[in-house]
Amino acid sequence: MATAGDRDLLHNWCTSFVAEAGSLGADLDTFIDERIARQGWRLWDDGGEAVAMAATTPAVAGMARITPVYTPPRHRGRGYGAAVTMAVSRAAQEAGAAHVLLFTDLANATSNRLYQRIGYRPVADYRILQP
Repeated sequence: MATAGDRDLLHNWCTSFVAEAGSLGADLDTFIDERIARQGWRLWDDGGEAVAMAATTPAVAGMARITPVYTPPRHRGRGYGAAVTMAVSRAAQEAGAAHVLLFTDLANATSNRLYQRIGYRPVADYRILQP
């Protein structure tokens, strides 16, 4: 579980996530601090080094959403993203979520295969239009 001591790392990785995937839809500092306060962040550690992160929203109407999932480029391809996604999904269920949701970019075949491999399944496609 990530703590306030991990805030700089979370901020750096969220900034990298936004550069690669787009906006998180919220003020970044508020986004990070809110999840720290309610223990919503998970870091995956390999040999004492954080190698991936994921967070969850609180459950609303029995549903929690995973956002974001990020593995720095030098750590990709080793299963860290899958492991941290499974860990944060389990934490959301243990906190009372009956359903755990995650949105992914259809153009990212790697993440789509990974999420299906660990048990997520496609339900609906969405398109976000910017004015």
